[in-house]
Amino acid sequence: MIEVQGSTAGNPDLDWSQVRETILMLALAVAQIEISMRDSDGSVEMLSNSFTSMVGQVKMIERTAAALPDTAENAAAKAAMIESCATISGMMHSAIVAFQFYDKLTQRLSHVTSSLGSLANLVSDARRLYNPYEWLGMQEKIKSRYTMEEERLMFEAMMAGKSVKQALAIYTDAMEKKRQKATASSGGNEEEDIELF
Repeated sequence: MIEVQGSTAGNPDLDWSQVRETILMLALAVAQIEISMRDSDGSVEMLSNSFTSMVGQVKMIERTAAALPDTAENAAAKAAMIESCATISGMMHSAIVAFQFYDKLTQRLSHVTSSLGSLANLVSDARRLYNPYEWLGMQEKIKSRYTMEEERLMFEAMMAGKSVKQALAIYTDAMEKKRQKATASSGGNEEEDIELF
């Protein structure tokens, strides 16, 4: 937990510190990210429950359509219902892939809040602030939280002195290579696997 004292920038005195002001701004960033994630969690849970219910409804419609007798009058309606069910299932698959993106986003934002908290705690502790081993330990802790190799490559690029733009290019290139490899191994099928973290 980040320990924060209030800002004295509006009324500076001899005890004023840019470190305290920096820590305060880091804590504010953490709070904003956390409240955004909390606010969106309820909406995503509602959407997830709706999709679960819709999957059940589509399966029921599909079973009902398949059970209709094969008569000339039913043939067109039966085929249309089964085709519509397939279309809806495809649309739901696309939505579930979007949920996968949201899951990755919240995981990354959680890492950011944790990293900002670690940084604020380190900067606020004068005993640790000037110790390179404390900084190295914090960096290794942050790196260990990454679940994707591409994120670790981006981290290493930043720690090696690359610009944000260069590090993002390294990440993007690694992701594109991963996507191409996955597409090639799936026989050209570009549908993404659904993988929630």
